[in-house]
Amino acid sequence: MARLHDIVIDCARPAALARFWAAALDGYAVAPYDEAELARLRARGIAGPEDDPTVLVEPRDGGPRVWCQLVPETGRGKNRVHLDLTCPDTGSAAELARLTGLGATRLADHDDHWVLADPEGNEFCLFPVGA
Repeated sequence: MARLHDIVIDCARPAALARFWAAALDGYAVAPYDEAELARLRARGIAGPEDDPTVLVEPRDGGPRVWCQLVPETGRGKNRVHLDLTCPDTGSAAELARLTGLGATRLADHDDHWVLADPEGNEFCLFPVGA
């Protein structure tokens, strides 16, 4: 049986988008760059982490990894797949403010959730759930 391993987000600025998702998701962080990884990037003609075409956002305690991957196309139009995030109902206003403070854009309000877009326009939803 197949298992979800990675979520890959096509984008124009992988490092910046990876920082957004690492901050947006509880328990995630941008994977650190050690000397071996920096040497690998330099050998490929990449100056450093800010120019890395594939930036990994890792979960601290299991779950799927998130890759932000450079693509030449601009992503315009409705996403065919999007992420659904949850937060405690009692803190939903604060979480909505936190996400928009990180660079998300509020696109639509519904009775039971909000539709937002990350800094590159990829849609995602935020659902408040009972604590």
